[in-house]
Amino acid sequence: MHAKPGVIWDTLEFSSRIWLLLSFETVVFVCGQNGDGCGHTVFSPTSGTLASRNFPGTYPNHTQCEWTLRVPKGQTLLLTFGDFDLEWSQDCTAGSLTFTDSNGSTRVGPLCGQLAAKNKNVSVSTNEVTVRFVSGTHRSGRGFVMSYSTNQHSELISCLYRGTHFSSQQISAFCPAGCKGVAGEIWGWHGQGYRDTSVLCKAAIHAGIISDSLGGMITVSLQRGITLYESNFANGILSKTGSLSDKRLVFHRECDSELRVVAYNTSSVWDEVNRFGQQVSWSPRYGNSHWAASSEDQHPWLELELWNRSTVTGIITKGTPNYYIESYTLMFSKDRKNWKVFKAPSSKERKVFEAYDDGHWTVLNSLILPVVARYLLLKPQQWHIRASAQVQVLGCPSAPFRPRSRGDGPSQAVILVAGMVLGAALCVGCLLAGLIWWRRKRSPEIKKCCVDQGSHGLHGKKLPCTNLELISYPLVRNIHDALPNPPHNDYAEPDVVAGGQMVGLTFRPLMEEGYTFPFALNHYDTPGQQLPEYTDPLPPEPEYATPFGEINSLISQSKDSRKNINLLICQSTQGKRAVLGQLYDCPAHRMISNGYCTPVSDGTSHKASVIYAEPQTVEPLMHTNHEAL
Repeated sequence: MHAKPGVIWDTLEFSSRIWLLLSFETVVFVCGQNGDGCGHTVFSPTSGTLASRNFPGTYPNHTQCEWTLRVPKGQTLLLTFGDFDLEWSQDCTAGSLTFTDSNGSTRVGPLCGQLAAKNKNVSVSTNEVTVRFVSGTHRSGRGFVMSYSTNQHSELISCLYRGTHFSSQQISAFCPAGCKGVAGEIWGWHGQGYRDTSVLCKAAIHAGIISDSLGGMITVSLQRGITLYESNFANGILSKTGSLSDKRLVFHRECDSELRVVAYNTSSVWDEVNRFGQQVSWSPRYGNSHWAASSEDQHPWLELELWNRSTVTGIITKGTPNYYIESYTLMFSKDRKNWKVFKAPSSKERKVFEAYDDGHWTVLNSLILPVVARYLLLKPQQWHIRASAQVQVLGCPSAPFRPRSRGDGPSQAVILVAGMVLGAALCVGCLLAGLIWWRRKRSPEIKKCCVDQGSHGLHGKKLPCTNLELISYPLVRNIHDALPNPPHNDYAEPDVVAGGQMVGLTFRPLMEEGYTFPFALNHYDTPGQQLPEYTDPLPPEPEYATPFGEINSLISQSKDSRKNINLLICQSTQGKRAVLGQLYDCPAHRMISNGYCTPVSDGTSHKASVIYAEPQTVEPLMHTNHEAL
């Protein structure tokens, strides 16, 4: 039963290979069995199971069998009996079981009759024993079934232990190899759980937790029972339909999700013509993954490509009532170039998976130990009428998701990073373009505002411009121009002082432009005066043309001093109205469309036929302000 290390290295994954190589180096297998009284026997590197012939039926008369067990030095054997029933007789002449060491000294036995529960666990302080069973003439007795392991597995249980033997809600135990062939019933399947009366180790094999040829540790929880347990065929074991139970056994499985299959390749495809005369192709490329080979194909196969390299733990095959696979072998590959045959653990022979039993064509086969692959190749060995199956792959991804290797394109991580960089660049470009557009749109407004004749400070520096359009004052108007209506909002409302008189409108600079309060009560200043004041804009009343007689006097008066002109135009600090506003009275019925008015007809006024001159253009006063301190 020894296997070559090179063969194992070629067929199993790295972790599995190392474990098996260490096992082969450290554990010596049973030398074999000898005799006609041997029953079910399975050995593994760490554990095994053996039974008498016909167990649990009566063992035959006058038979014998010997088993030799040997483990590495430094370890001892731990034995447990699942059942022991040999007909009792004086000196155990009707049948006996004896354990001897390598020197021939008897360690245990001879045993016969029945063993109490406290005597079913036996520890042998040696690494090698020979088990010898002899039967004589007898009428009754089921024989025995026993399991063994090294003393490193103190949680060893018998193949006949049921869930009802445990009282705790969580069970952790070591199942020996070989429990699949031991009599015992199970109900349910791994998807819904198992009835608590099921034998524990066989249920673990059915669920794919352990291999029958290796055994191993299991973890199971007792949960609330269900009303019906379904029958199912999995891993070579057929469970039964069970009724309501108080508790159920639920095994904890990892890496058991369905893997995505992205491509199929087949040896042949059956094109069926149905009863309606329509041609139906049984190809997994069309809508589903159900495949059927043609009847002429004697060597059918089905290749599956997974989304990426994954750890494969199981395969579910589903046939149809008329066409199904009965058994198959499996090959796997990482690159589709180097293919390996899946072999049973501790064996150099390829493993044949069972895919049908007694009307059950939906079958789970677990891969113990799991393999890492991206391509799977199923080769049906036996089938009914034609090879047909719908295949699901169980496991978990062992590498980050990436596109298929046939295209060998950039990985998703590279695409994601490139997309993020391009998106950031696009956002920055949009922001820069918006900033440039805003600055170009704002530039003409600044040029329009800050002209050469704009406001200047006392030191010749330009003052900040506002968004409001600067209007030179006094306004230069033609006689035919209409007066502004409504008045410009660039001027403050007139203040009313004591006596009901209104102070003339003045330009009020914005506070945020940085002006300081002058040392005057009116808060404004004008050049040429010790207490600076601002000049008054035109009054809101309609403007009148000056008669020729008066304009000459006004012109002569203006030659005397510029201060007198300001008196005619501006309002004094005591709040007096402008002189021009006192000379004329313009009722509403004498107002003409352009804002001018006919003079009053009295003894002191001019005749109505007098031609009025246009208002003379007055040189705009340069409006200056003090700069902020």
